[in-house]
This record gives sequence, C-alpha cells and structure tokens, in this order.
Amino acid sequence: MGGAAALMAYAVRGPSSSLLGPSVYRGVATRRSIALTFDDGPSEGTPEILDILREHDIPGTFFQCGANVRRLPAIAQSVAGSGHEIGNHSDTHPKLCFRSPWDIEREFSLAQRTIQDTLGQSPSLMRAPFGVRWFGFRQAQRHLNLLGVMWTVIAKDWKLEAPEIAARLIGGARSGGIVCLHDGRELAIRPDTHQTADALRIAIPALLEQGFRFENVSQILCPKN
Repeated sequence: MGGAAALMAYAVRGPSSSLLGPSVYRGVATRRSIALTFDDGPSEGTPEILDILREHDIPGTFFQCGANVRRLPAIAQSVAGSGHEIGNHSDTHPKLCFRSPWDIEREFSLAQRTIQDTLGQSPSLMRAPFGVRWFGFRQAQRHLNLLGVMWTVIAKDWKLEAPEIAARLIGGARSGGIVCLHDGRELAIRPDTHQTADALRIAIPALLEQGFRFENVSQILCPKN
C-alpha cells in the first residue's frame, strides 16, 4: 500500500512525472539559462512585476487563469504586449484531484478560449493549479494540444518574505531551471504580490552577476543557440 501511495503522489505532484500527461520541468541543462514563470494572474500586482522584467529586459512565461483574464483584460493584454509568453493555468484555479475528465477539460478549454479571444493567441503550454494533475489531464492536453510545465524551483512566494523567496531562487538556480512564482493569488482581487516583486529585485541582479541569462519556457526547452 505504501508503494502505491508513493507512486500516486509522484504521479499527481512530482515535477518530473509525466504519468498523467506529457510534462516538462526543466530545459536544456548545458546552457546557463533560467526561465521565470508566473502563475495565477493577471492581477493588480502584475504591472509591478512587468516593470521589473522590463527594467532588466527579461522575458517571462505567465500562466494565466481565464477568470482573471476576463476580469482584467487590459493587464492580460499588457503582459502579452510586452512580449512575454502566455500559458494556460485553467479557468477558475481548482484543485483537479477527484474531478471528472470532463470537468478538467472544461477548465482548460474555457481558459484557452478566453485567452484566444482576449489576446488573439492560443497558448501551447499549460500548468495545473497547485501543480496537481489528475486522471483526464492527459486527455485535455491532447484535445487542446498543450504541453504541461512544472518546475525545478518553487518560490513559495505566497507565504514567505522577500529575502527568503530570493534565497530560494538564488540557491536553487541551475542551468535549464524553471522557476515557479506568482503574479496573482488564485482568483483574489487585489492580492498582495509585493513580496514576489521585492524578491525579484534581489534575485535578478544576483543571478545575472552569476552569469545566468533569462529565457521564456519555450526558449529554454528548444534553444536556437
């Protein structure tokens, strides 16, 4: 029983698992590059994060929730208009465990349609809310032609202070790493994302000084040089 439970936990939450659907958690390890990803947006805190990325000329990948895109279409458009990559993070950010395959596909289909209608582009990447995948996730990926993206480092920026978040980013930095941050807090209105922004102000200069470059997820998976 213990082995079966451990296997299920790995299938559902393991960053390197593809048991419930095709998934990646890191890019090419031979290049000193990192991908910053942001979940749960857009939110009222997203513009501050965009300003920091713009200051350093850094691309990011933003996994957006359909409901938040409908609530804040102008901010969603600002993310895309700034040249950042857009991913699908479901419509309403539910935990997918014990959901039916139909409900799982509906969540990502609604988000995909909202992003397409609002931004004029269809994401090719998806990330499960809370990183929790479930039976039916693979089917949704296949029907929507989406690749699952997990992470090598999760910042825990929803509960830690900026110096601790920055320490996780700097200490966990590896070539080909994919970092999970948040520019929203699920579907919260006016979420407090200042700790995330302050952590980026600490971590980005430190990582640049260490010789890392920043790319979006597609670039880090399929580098052109």
